Amino acid sequence: MEVVVALNPSRTGAVVLLAAAMVWSSGSPAAPLAPRGGPADPVYPALGNAGYDVERYDLDFTYRPDSRKVDATARVTARSLERLPRFELDALGLDVHAVRVDGAPAAFRLHDEKLVVEPGRAVPAGAVMTVSVAYTADPRASLPHTGWVPTDDGFAVAGQPDGAHTVFPCNDHPSDKARFTVRVTAPDQLLGVANGTLAAGAARDGQTTRTYVSRYPMATELLQVSVGAYTVRERRGPDGTPLRDVVPTTRAAATEPALALTPGQLGWLEQRLGAFPFETYGLMPADTDDPEAFDFTGLETQTLTIYKPAFLLQPEAKIGSHMVHELVHSWFGDSVTPQNWADLWLNEGHADFYGLLYRYERGWPDSLGFTSFEARMKDTYARGDQWRHDSGPVAAPNAANLFDSQRYLGGVLALYALQEEVGPDVFNRIEREFLRRYQHGTASTGDYITTASRVAGRDLGPFLNAWLYGDRTPPMPHHPDWTVGPAAGVQRSFAPVPRGSATL
Repeated sequence: MEVVVALNPSRTGAVVLLAAAMVWSSGSPAAPLAPRGGPADPVYPALGNAGYDVERYDLDFTYRPDSRKVDATARVTARSLERLPRFELDALGLDVHAVRVDGAPAAFRLHDEKLVVEPGRAVPAGAVMTVSVAYTADPRASLPHTGWVPTDDGFAVAGQPDGAHTVFPCNDHPSDKARFTVRVTAPDQLLGVANGTLAAGAARDGQTTRTYVSRYPMATELLQVSVGAYTVRERRGPDGTPLRDVVPTTRAAATEPALALTPGQLGWLEQRLGAFPFETYGLMPADTDDPEAFDFTGLETQTLTIYKPAFLLQPEAKIGSHMVHELVHSWFGDSVTPQNWADLWLNEGHADFYGLLYRYERGWPDSLGFTSFEARMKDTYARGDQWRHDSGPVAAPNAANLFDSQRYLGGVLALYALQEEVGPDVFNRIEREFLRRYQHGTASTGDYITTASRVAGRDLGPFLNAWLYGDRTPPMPHHPDWTVGPAAGVQRSFAPVPRGSATL
């Protein structure tokens, strides 16, 4: 099935009237539908939608500098998993003008964070449908949460974890990865960019449209599309991987020392994790110094990591480990995407693990003054019970504590314990096998435990379940002298798996 929703205020009055007539206002808001027919996400239960599997997104964005708004069309191609007399897409803050299903006008209505679509005829089970949605969005709009980053001369996107559907209507859940083609139209003096590689460009009437194609499937929260006064810097990784940095022209010279670090970092990671999994990589310092524009230093968006420009102006010892952290997400998070948001530790724990390892190899003190992995882990271990009391176990977050230290350094500690338990050689084989088995797909905490057990040749379920789901910190293998600091008490019990701001 293909669903296309497009917002375009230049449509004729007759079309606008037709769109208005098609708005479906009957009935009360339905309960959230689980993604892909499975259980609701344990962290964001309202995200994701049942009944279909998205195969691809074709997105068109046109930036209007006079209003600073974006006119857009999203075309969603999906396969129905059941008969669909109606279905939902995630959407928030979008001024939807029209919806069509397989080319025919469809009734629609918005409620909460959903776009409910009722086609003229029910979509049969197993059919491929195209849904087109036409809409307008304002990157500066005030929303409860947003994936838009307003910049001085355009915008960028930072959709993690629950903001992609404020940028385009979608099945906004990491379990439903899809192919993406993105077209960005902007005035000639600005540059429109997106994930993947440039496939086409065409100029007309003072505007240029550029088309970008992502070779591999992508989760919705990893979309990047940006418009600004950018300069593109190209170089090669150690294995020949094309590297593309998109930098504000006025900051190109100042950020070059940081950008030049990527090839060496990439080579260091490939020695440990295997070949880089994508067609390109690069950094994009968003052109804004507004501290309210976004509340992170850097954020992975597939093949093009967004950063605060000022961060990249610091010496290598201040930024190198964080740059490695974001680059690790190409493997853990982008190629192998968490099955649901409770699996976030797989992303952030691994990113911090290798980021810290990179730092300590170079003798750079971390944020607490430690210069060795063991010293940092001993300190983290002492905090273990308190963190479990305050934030729950490593693999049992909620929306309020999803990005706290337990998902980052707590995840590092669990990986360190696993390495101590099985030895560095087996640990490295576990990492490689997990990445190989789930490359360009999704994986859960249970999948990681299963892979670890298979590679180690023994059942590591009890060991890892204790580290990831236990309400007390287990003993650290080979370190009987390590002690855990006092905690105020145990918050609650967590069930084990039946079958996840970096502080670098």
